[in-house]
Amino acid sequence: MWVGLLTAWVALGVAQLVAGIGRPQGSPVAAVGSLAIDNTPAPIKNFAIATFGSNDKKALVIGMLIVLAVLAAGIGVAAMRRLSYGYIGLGLFAVIGLAGALTRPNAEPVDVLPTLIGALAGAFALSRLVRAAYRPPARPAVPAGPVPAAGPPGEEAEAAGADQPPAGSAPDELPAETGERGPLDWVPPAASAANPSQAGRPPAGWQPGRRSFLTVSSVALAAGGITALAGRSLSERSNVSVARSEIRFPRPAHAAPPLPSGTHPEVTGLPPFISPNNAFYRVDTALILPQVAPQTWHLRIHGMVDREITLSFDELLRRPLIEDYVTLTCVSNPVGGPYVGNAKWLGASLASLLRMARVKSGADQLICTSVDGFTSGTPIATVMDGRNALLAVAMNGTALPVAHGFPARMVVPGLYGYVSACKWVTDIKVTTYAAESAYWSSGRGWSQRAPIKTESRIDVPNGAVKAGRTPVAGEAWAQHKGIDAVHVRVDRGPWQQATLAAVPGIDTWRQWVWEWDATPGTHTIEARATDATGYTQTSLQEPPEPNGASGYPSITVQVS
Repeated sequence: MWVGLLTAWVALGVAQLVAGIGRPQGSPVAAVGSLAIDNTPAPIKNFAIATFGSNDKKALVIGMLIVLAVLAAGIGVAAMRRLSYGYIGLGLFAVIGLAGALTRPNAEPVDVLPTLIGALAGAFALSRLVRAAYRPPARPAVPAGPVPAAGPPGEEAEAAGADQPPAGSAPDELPAETGERGPLDWVPPAASAANPSQAGRPPAGWQPGRRSFLTVSSVALAAGGITALAGRSLSERSNVSVARSEIRFPRPAHAAPPLPSGTHPEVTGLPPFISPNNAFYRVDTALILPQVAPQTWHLRIHGMVDREITLSFDELLRRPLIEDYVTLTCVSNPVGGPYVGNAKWLGASLASLLRMARVKSGADQLICTSVDGFTSGTPIATVMDGRNALLAVAMNGTALPVAHGFPARMVVPGLYGYVSACKWVTDIKVTTYAAESAYWSSGRGWSQRAPIKTESRIDVPNGAVKAGRTPVAGEAWAQHKGIDAVHVRVDRGPWQQATLAAVPGIDTWRQWVWEWDATPGTHTIEARATDATGYTQTSLQEPPEPNGASGYPSITVQVS
């Protein structure tokens, strides 16, 4: 078992080192993890998001490593029976790693090197570990004194052959004249016509070599750890935290107005009106966060346009910048779920860039591509209808966090994130829905246009309460329509109107509070929102796919 685990440790460590020298996304774990993300069925993806939240990728990697450890242990056991079995198992892992590396949307030939070199290192480690796991039998002592007299016929032949190798064995199998052989001296014998099953197995009589195996396994453990740490250190060379901290943004041409008083009811447990960057939800397909230096970033706008545009980051900052409050929502958000957040964004008008490129008649979709190959499909009509659709560069007064798309991302109010909020965006192709489909719409069953549904959430109370006056509070959202009312009911009783907080515009969520005279017992509280068009949130319970969840949010409260 330990042979297999140490083999995997060395292979992954060396692969990480090679990936750090080249491209971090070539790491076998990252490549296979990304392949798993791309091919995970929607129900499993929803389960992972609901169960692990923003830690879903960590859970994926941990799960992969556990499975790898189990399989590696099995390979080690098989290799102790016959070394070729271990090589076959290692080769299968290499094939999976190569498939993951080569099927990424932005794959490059160099991405195969971490898996190939890691597999070769693993094969070398496997052979050495298996050899070290056995020692030759102790050689019987030869008594001093005169040579015994000749015995019966045949004894001379036996004596003469005592030091000869067994039939079909390689000379390397013999014990050394001066004592027990070293830990790396056994070479698995080749099969012979007389003994074809001997290939890859230790010679008869060889015993476990604990001391030699301890030595070689210690070397393997150290080698795997050192190469993994070195690879991680090399990968961090591309970290853009310094470049991000040095950016100085010009004053916006259109600044966001100060928040009106009363945007946040003073209710314990109610999240702030502006979601802090470190608490803002994150749902994307990036197993490794892209590190894109602003000096090398460019945006290309092409396709059905009269004028193709390529824009650098400095050129983007020289454009008139717009500041606005916009709430983003993930289509995977369950009813009453956490994948919604509100922030103040700064960026250039996407509509102005499209007007500069002069979009051709008939185009109706933007295929926006991330540096890691992810694509989102955004309806052009939504971008051009007057709302503040942004190519954002800042979030809550600072440069975009890397996890949220630094150096630039899309922010289009009123659409679920998978069609409106492409992070690390580097390419916008003007096209049609008939001609192309984006990542989540291409064979994955999600709707193409995805307007956000009118929804609400209950945040307070979030535990047992005492009888008496108790605030019930939360948020409601209907981006680019606005919220006009929120109603609350207890135990399916009559709907009661909540008090709405102030908002700076129609593209943000709206917080609300209702004072409840709580009575002892167990109670179910539900909420519903009505937007500015007069539409009231439906009670029909629908899952997130294909175009967002629906239903009344509800909580159960124990009152004492």
